[in-house]
Amino acid sequence: MSGFSTLLYKEVLRFWKVSLQTILAPVITALLYLLIFSHVLEDRVQVYEQIRYTSFLLPGLVMMSMLQNAFANSSSSLIQSKITGNIVFILLPPLAELEFFGAYVLASVVRGLAVGAGVLALTIWLVPLSLPHPLWSLAFALLGCTMLGTLGLIAGIWAEKFDQLAGFQNFLIQPMTFLAGVFYSIHSLPAIWQSVSRFNPFFYMIDGFRYGFLGASDVPPLHSLAIVGGCTLALALFCLTLLKTGYKLRH
Repeated sequence: MSGFSTLLYKEVLRFWKVSLQTILAPVITALLYLLIFSHVLEDRVQVYEQIRYTSFLLPGLVMMSMLQNAFANSSSSLIQSKITGNIVFILLPPLAELEFFGAYVLASVVRGLAVGAGVLALTIWLVPLSLPHPLWSLAFALLGCTMLGTLGLIAGIWAEKFDQLAGFQNFLIQPMTFLAGVFYSIHSLPAIWQSVSRFNPFFYMIDGFRYGFLGASDVPPLHSLAIVGGCTLALALFCLTLLKTGYKLRH
């Protein structure tokens, strides 16, 4: 096996061996969100005409779960390796920066997609969805998980202890996710908050993913795809630069 495939296998096996915590727990959390919000708001909120609130909510919950778990996978794995000292055994082989990056990010994508598939498998029977544009949903799922896996890798490189990583997640990832229109359309917000939301790349990921399920969105999906793709590319280049310089890994 090559260095890339060995590292990828290690990363996938790492989260799969504790799938009760890494896959099942996020799926149950999303299911609880769905049950609570649909019970409270189903008959009180209608975002798009002829689309039930629960049908609007589910794609947002699926994407939110995928993003959070893609970030958690790469960030927690790298910080754990740094703290235990195992990072030495990963850096010792002649592994190119792109192989290191690709293995961690691809494993994050696998975990994100596994969680998303689990949420859909448990809820698709309860919520009416037509999925008129499945390729749009797939594109945003792959890009979103790639972007958050990359961001998690950057956070893992920067953080030196779990407290710093928790701060990154609590003060950046969590707020950006909840303010991205998971539970509401940004058109229901005051004008100033609508403007602020348009600077949040998470909003475009969730809105584009939702378009594939509903055929309706707050922003044209091509516009969202360009923004998410641009942000993903920028983060990937930044992360590869950190890996090439060995920032907080080799020094």
